[in-house]
Amino acid sequence: MIFPTTPTHLARHWRALLTAALLAASGGATCHAQTTTLPGQGIRVQPLQSSIAEETFQTLLVVRALTRLGYDVQPIREVEYLPAHIAIANGDATFMANHWDPMHADFYKNAGGDAKLSRAGTYSTGAAQGYQIDKKTADAHNITHIAQLADPAIAKLFDTDGDGKADMTGCNPGWGCEAVIEHHLDAYQLRNHVTHVQGSYAALMANTLARFKQGQPILYYTWTPYWVGGALRPGKEVVWLQVPFSALPGGQAHLDTRLPNGKNYGFMVNTQRIMANRKFIDQNPAAAKLFELMRLPIGDINAQNLRMRDGENKPRDIERHTDAWIKAHQKNFDGWIEQALAAAAPAR
Repeated sequence: MIFPTTPTHLARHWRALLTAALLAASGGATCHAQTTTLPGQGIRVQPLQSSIAEETFQTLLVVRALTRLGYDVQPIREVEYLPAHIAIANGDATFMANHWDPMHADFYKNAGGDAKLSRAGTYSTGAAQGYQIDKKTADAHNITHIAQLADPAIAKLFDTDGDGKADMTGCNPGWGCEAVIEHHLDAYQLRNHVTHVQGSYAALMANTLARFKQGQPILYYTWTPYWVGGALRPGKEVVWLQVPFSALPGGQAHLDTRLPNGKNYGFMVNTQRIMANRKFIDQNPAAAKLFELMRLPIGDINAQNLRMRDGENKPRDIERHTDAWIKAHQKNFDGWIEQALAAAAPAR
């Protein structure tokens, strides 16, 4: 068989192959369709995500797309961010859909950087993060900056264990935000006034929300996209706390966290990228193009995460949410697949 060689014909050829493969999956393939292959056929892919269940939606959407390209995608494994970067760099896993840039910059660099990893594309933008307290306490005591916690009287408002220090719900050990919070405690001289409460973030935030419903003051770190922003709305139930100046650890030290409006919440607004093993990317132009193209609006992530918080949090629920998103954005999704197939065609 002679294959067409122009880019347009190649794209059409791969679209025909995709159609044939989908027909085969539904039992309606011809003999010719059964002999064709997709670019990912026979290639095993291992996705990773952190212990944050709400990241499954973003990860599963990538899985759905890779499966359409023929890749043999394994069940998602749960690994925290730091070891996940190392595992992907070493080829023990293939990708994660929640690399935060620049918050995970040190993880990326220390795992081998661009020589071993790839983080092309912009999967989701506008990921804000920082410190919040309940609006009632903020208004009553005129609290706007985290540095005010150095005042023993202010710190005591958020003391939950009686030691006189403010107890702040913080990050899981090993998360990128943990390093930033710990750096802030020293930079803003809050180490003797604030306790960084760590453990399972989801469980800690459930307790924090329970205290809020009981009318007690609350102090916590959070980020978007996540369900917390829907349950505790900035400007309504809670307020953001500013920081005295920009102070980030490691490779982020040169970054200015001030926003265009002059406010400073201590963290960079991050971009979430699909990070993958460099060797896999170099050998799989279809997957490389897919990761470069995929976009998921942060508002859609927030909406799905809130549905999980409201009870739709079983694996079948998340699968249903993912499939519904694809159906609602079918033209975009199919466009990603077509372009990914076209990217693979010249090499086949």
